[in-house]
Amino acid sequence: MTFPIHRMRRLRSTQTIRNLFQETCPQVSDFILPLFVSETLKAPEAIESMPGVYRHSFSSLIQEAEKAHSIGIQAILLFGLPQSKDSQATQAYRKEGVVQRATRLLKKNIPSLVVITDVCACEYTSHGHCGIIQGQDVTNDTTLKLLQKIAVSHAESGSDMMAPSDMMDGRIGAIRGALDRKGFINKPILSYAAKFSSVYYGPFRDAADSTPAFGDRKTYQMSAANSREALREIEMDIEEGADAVMVKPALTALDIIARAKERFLPPLWAYHVSGEYSMIKAAEKMKWLQPDVAMAESLLAIKRAGADRIVTYWAKEAAKFFK
Repeated sequence: MTFPIHRMRRLRSTQTIRNLFQETCPQVSDFILPLFVSETLKAPEAIESMPGVYRHSFSSLIQEAEKAHSIGIQAILLFGLPQSKDSQATQAYRKEGVVQRATRLLKKNIPSLVVITDVCACEYTSHGHCGIIQGQDVTNDTTLKLLQKIAVSHAESGSDMMAPSDMMDGRIGAIRGALDRKGFINKPILSYAAKFSSVYYGPFRDAADSTPAFGDRKTYQMSAANSREALREIEMDIEEGADAVMVKPALTALDIIARAKERFLPPLWAYHVSGEYSMIKAAEKMKWLQPDVAMAESLLAIKRAGADRIVTYWAKEAAKFFK
């Protein structure tokens, strides 16, 4: 029998009852905060397309990370903006490069903070693509060697975890091999395993100054139409040695998160990307919705789909909201 024996509203009668029977319960440790650091800035610089998010100087980066850590944020994802760029992304693996310097400062000032570093070339190439260009496209195998150099330099600087976001074939195996040969056998790799080509990266490209100078990234980032391919990408990265895998963007790939959670055992993360953040901020400006509730519903959906951790520009607000 169902109604009237079973009344679902019994478990919704008060806030306390609703809390007691809440199935999805995000906590502070679920959220990772992305941060941008610039080699040239002396003070934080607002990002117009991402209200409330900044490009940081080295000193303001430490201050922002300390604030986040003080409210329970355990990890940040670090992106760097170098002083200069070239076609070979040589600044990406320089010992005194922007991410390398920032990582050493973060580990010195906040030793218990987990520093995850983005392993990619798009912020460092003069053409804005994620690897070495031949003709009008990124050459895969040459780029693997570049990614190895970047990952090793990050590990040598104290990065706790490397996060390759380039979507080259074979990158996880190549990076794992390079790290192991240098003695970094205990440095985990968080792979952007299912990274879809998406318009929702637009504000990030403003923030990181990484918009391609020509063409697009559809020859290496995935088509949003493909789900089986996404699962295959995830499986291949796990086989190559990924310790955790990421799905990006999050809200437009909830089905991928759910299917991957059922199929694979390694930790599954999701990136609540810049466009997903900025849409809520734009609606807030127009007074169309409550931003904190919209943020919470978005993060709940990602968590409910199966994400173990969520990279989000809302990390600080979410930590306070769900606490």
